[in-house]
Amino acid sequence: MNKYESIIIVNPNVDEEGIKALEEKFTGLINENGKVESVENMGKRTLAYEISKCKEGTYILFNFEAKPELVAELERNYRITDSILKFITVKKEA
Repeated sequence: MNKYESIIIVNPNVDEEGIKALEEKFTGLINENGKVESVENMGKRTLAYEISKCKEGTYILFNFEAKPELVAELERNYRITDSILKFITVKKEA
């Protein structure tokens, strides 16, 4: 299994309960076929450029260990979740 780091930018209009629900949803998805090492809510930050008419977004960082197939499924779920503006997943060096 490889180690990955995934960060998502959530629409700033999503409230704290919505943020917690997203964290739990993706943590559960990762734990089905991998292992979450940490989840960090980095808070609301100003974006470098406007995305979908939003000037700021809430950043959430996931550090996890999983097989490569899980990353494709995770990113598919990111794409179909309307409240996520942007995301990126990178493989960490061992």
